[in-house]
Amino acid sequence: MRTLVIGDVHAGLRALEQVLERAKIGPKDHLIFLGDYVDGWSQAVETIDFLLDLQNRQQCTFIRGNHDALCYEWLKSGDHNELWLQHGGSVTQNSYKLVTDKVKEAHMVFYDNLKDYYIDNGNRLFIHAGFTNLKGVEQEYDSKTFYWDRTLWELALAIDPTLDHKDDFFPKRLTHYKEIFIGHTPVTRIGTTRPKKAVNIWNVDTGAAFKGPLTMMDIASKEYWQSDPVHLLYPTENGRN
Repeated sequence: MRTLVIGDVHAGLRALEQVLERAKIGPKDHLIFLGDYVDGWSQAVETIDFLLDLQNRQQCTFIRGNHDALCYEWLKSGDHNELWLQHGGSVTQNSYKLVTDKVKEAHMVFYDNLKDYYIDNGNRLFIHAGFTNLKGVEQEYDSKTFYWDRTLWELALAIDPTLDHKDDFFPKRLTHYKEIFIGHTPVTRIGTTRPKKAVNIWNVDTGAAFKGPLTMMDIASKEYWQSDPVHLLYPTENGRN
């Protein structure tokens, strides 16, 4: 059995199907998705349908992303954030135009049941974005931080690699977990399309919403599989570019 972590899908269902095939998923593999299932490419509805079906035949853990929270709020109340529309929300709205109320209700249950974070038996934390409380996720003040915060990743990138974790100046946030797996902030911003490690954080958002690939990584071996650059799989679309 493997535990495999998957970066931000952003409705790139064709890319998700590729990485599942390339990683040769087995029936006992545990798949941990880091959130942001929608907002990017045109297959938002199809992606959620696929994930609902996948969880019936595969052990899956689904983490909540900020785009999922925004989409859920729109489906629930009809209200939307104007900035959301500019960052993928409009294409998601288009995807939902022709679906039945029954499909929308099933999707709302999916969004509502997403986890804010997951901690495995090896004290590895899986979270979409980050947290700010020095004592760890269990003491966080606002759950929105889990899918909006970028400072955890920015902090890890800024740390002097020679600094010992036992040093008094070492950030306390990074001492609670053996490893932390995140998405949210594409590593393409720092010039790579490969999973990036900083201190004990692995960022596996490799820019699938833009011109990067979707990534799936084995948390034990750190072997990883990637789709084609997602924009090549949707040649008539812009994604979030």
